[in-house]
Amino acid sequence: MDPAALGTRLASSVIAPALKKLLVQEGPGAGLTDKPVRISGLVSFRGEKRTLTEADLERLARKLVDAAVTGPGEPPFPYEEQEPVVLALARTLHALGDLTMDDVQAVRLGPRALAHALRRAAPTPELSADATYFLDSLTEWSCVHILHFFTQRSTFVARTLVEQSRGQAEALAKMDALLARDDGPGRDRAFEERYRSYLAIRHNHLTIFGLDARDTADSWPLDVAYLSLEATRDTAPEPGEGPGATAPVTVRLAAEDALTGPGHERVLLRGDAGSGKTTLIQWLALTSEERIPYVLPLRTLIRAARLPAPADFLAGTDCPHSPPDGWAERVLSDGRALVMVDGLDEVPSADRARVRDWLLALVRGYPGNRWLLTARPTAVRPDWLAGDGFTELVLAPMDRPRVTAFVRRWHVAAHAPEHEEPLLDTLRTKPDLARLATNPLMCGLICALHRARRGYLPPRRKALYDAALQMILTERDRQRGMGGLDGIDLETEDQIELLQRLAYSLVLAGRTEMDEDTALTLLERALPSVPAASAQGDAATILRHLLLRSGVLRSPAPGIVDFAHRTFLDHLGARYAVEEGHFDVLLGHAEDTVGGRAADGGGACAYA
Repeated sequence: MDPAALGTRLASSVIAPALKKLLVQEGPGAGLTDKPVRISGLVSFRGEKRTLTEADLERLARKLVDAAVTGPGEPPFPYEEQEPVVLALARTLHALGDLTMDDVQAVRLGPRALAHALRRAAPTPELSADATYFLDSLTEWSCVHILHFFTQRSTFVARTLVEQSRGQAEALAKMDALLARDDGPGRDRAFEERYRSYLAIRHNHLTIFGLDARDTADSWPLDVAYLSLEATRDTAPEPGEGPGATAPVTVRLAAEDALTGPGHERVLLRGDAGSGKTTLIQWLALTSEERIPYVLPLRTLIRAARLPAPADFLAGTDCPHSPPDGWAERVLSDGRALVMVDGLDEVPSADRARVRDWLLALVRGYPGNRWLLTARPTAVRPDWLAGDGFTELVLAPMDRPRVTAFVRRWHVAAHAPEHEEPLLDTLRTKPDLARLATNPLMCGLICALHRARRGYLPPRRKALYDAALQMILTERDRQRGMGGLDGIDLETEDQIELLQRLAYSLVLAGRTEMDEDTALTLLERALPSVPAASAQGDAATILRHLLLRSGVLRSPAPGIVDFAHRTFLDHLGARYAVEEGHFDVLLGHAEDTVGGRAADGGGACAYA
């Protein structure tokens, strides 16, 4: 757990007040001085006016460790080492009083070097590798806040100004000079550190279906929840295997290794809805150390008239940081980029050729980088990018050990251990149900329904989806006592009637999202046929309710409406087609699922 990832779990509102107690607070009259202030004179557990005892220091350390390890999932180190880690952190923080440097020198060092100096002054006892890594990360994160406190002291600011005026603030001056240079290698490195910290915050959470059914958070830290999946590719038989060796050979590899090794510089990754394609991209964005990751969701990018050039990659994905001029060009020209383009199947068919031309222009213009494109299996023909060096991989269904691991982690996060073994027994004894639990989305859906329905699970996919919608649309809020929270209380079927009109319109258009005005128009037409809804508000009121409370419809950007998951879009669109007798539409979309298993497929083929 590195300091950036640890910072997403240990909020500043927890760590800052605790660490502030380590330092002597400024009294009245603090002002301009050019005398150095030793760190040993700033700590509150040394000297005549100390306010913190060693016992207090130990309690402070315990508070930090408890706050850092508290959370869903497995702890970052064995439980029996928690007390030794607390004592080691207390000794490390106590070493602040033994440092001979002053506060300006400490700020020049930076948090990593300061943490190293503290560890040298207070050697770590014998701990496991996981506990040692955690202690190092927490020490460095603490040093970030300690140095921040130093810079906020008025005496520090005053002395820094004096030293600057005398030309003695070498570290700050060098930093300013480095950031001002036109060629910018130091500036690039500084920005890349900020960018990676942003990625750690943006992508280090995994939404797990069903965990919001009661009072449990609906997302989990990705570094705890990530479950390694498997990818496969078919290759020609090896030479010399005999004249009868004509069948392709299936090669299996860990999905996170999809872009490592020769022949995997360019990958088209296919996978079912809910199979983990987007989660894999999040994981690669967090764990890529040698390359600069770009996460480019096509559903967002396609809204613009033109797909983005490298300089616009970050702006096109709402990244709040502005890179140095020419940074993206330098990263790609140096072959240091990992470009991950997510969701080809979420682009209208008419626009996919435009996406292909854009992607190939980038690949050919910037050789040496790594490229990943994700899609559903039937989104494009098998050889769509084969001529341009792309290797095709398919996310494999979860095997029995992975399903078991997922079920166990889900119930840990949901604080529902009593349901874990009964569900595992059900999956072992009911093959039809086990065949549905082949990807993270379906596993999460089954876990949630098993808990909510006290063990009863429909055996078919369509019935599972209907039961899931019942739970999401109405039962969840009613279990929480939140029915009619915004003045509107709609039954499940009334909500489904409205939602499936929106879904069917998207299916016909071959899109996954619509603008808000279109959604309002569709609801205005549908409301007269749903009296219980029209009696409670107009189209704008009902749309706002569905976006806020349904859990199925959402607004990913201002003025845009889409479904929380593509699976529910397909299912609701297919329901409406069946009700209206539009079987030609169903047949036209019957292949919009994967794996060649139409009988068990989702969306349209579940009805066909």
